[in-house]
Amino acid sequence: MERKSKIEIRNLTKAFFKKTASVTALDDISLSIGEGEFVCIVGPSGCGKTTLLRILAGLEQPSVGDFEIRSVQEGRPVQSMVFQERGIIPWLTVKENVAFGLKMRKMPKNIIRERTDYYLKKTGLDRFQSLYPKELSGGMKQRVSIARAFANDPEILLMDEPFAALDEQNKFILQEELLSIWSETKKTVIFITHSIDEALLLGDRILLMSAQPGKFIHEIRIDMPRPRTIEDIRKDPVMAGQFIEIWKHLQDEVQRSRKENE
Repeated sequence: MERKSKIEIRNLTKAFFKKTASVTALDDISLSIGEGEFVCIVGPSGCGKTTLLRILAGLEQPSVGDFEIRSVQEGRPVQSMVFQERGIIPWLTVKENVAFGLKMRKMPKNIIRERTDYYLKKTGLDRFQSLYPKELSGGMKQRVSIARAFANDPEILLMDEPFAALDEQNKFILQEELLSIWSETKKTVIFITHSIDEALLLGDRILLMSAQPGKFIHEIRIDMPRPRTIEDIRKDPVMAGQFIEIWKHLQDEVQRSRKENE
């Protein structure tokens, strides 16, 4: 079944200018992402993945081109972003952090309480709701970021390598929790990762980017039914072939970039 388009990116280019030079981070990107689609972006370091998310979040402006996020419900925030560096507020408790976006929107108190309590429980944070970030592990801080993002009920969710700094055990737990929440909400998600396993586990579609300046040069659709596990992915011959395809793409782009910079 064809999804309705949620995000349209049209001929988008982003250049950063310095006194004597300019750097093109993204080069003439066009892309359509469907309503409720979980899209993973994979590419070599420095290819502009985070820049693209920052543009969609309104934190950067494109140099050329434009994009559209098609809103379906007035009053909802357009997007929430989950950063790699765990952007939670250190002087607020876990519960206050999760409720923060809702309070900023001046939502009714009963809605704030219901949504906050629901996502605290969903992410296993209800027992820790009175703690402050300094009292939490890295994995728990990321749970707070995810709970806050979903509680705020955005149109789209932008995730910039949210699990990159975590150990494998915590990473797997949070991936499962993320997919559990996503399966209920069916939000449109753009997820940046350097982990091929993670992209294969989470994504409906994987977009492969070139080295700088970043372009989308290939896409891989993941047909394995959900729910998936890492074990399923690693023993499935089709997924194994897609893993190798992505690995080879990354190697080729890194080598090409090095040659161009020699």
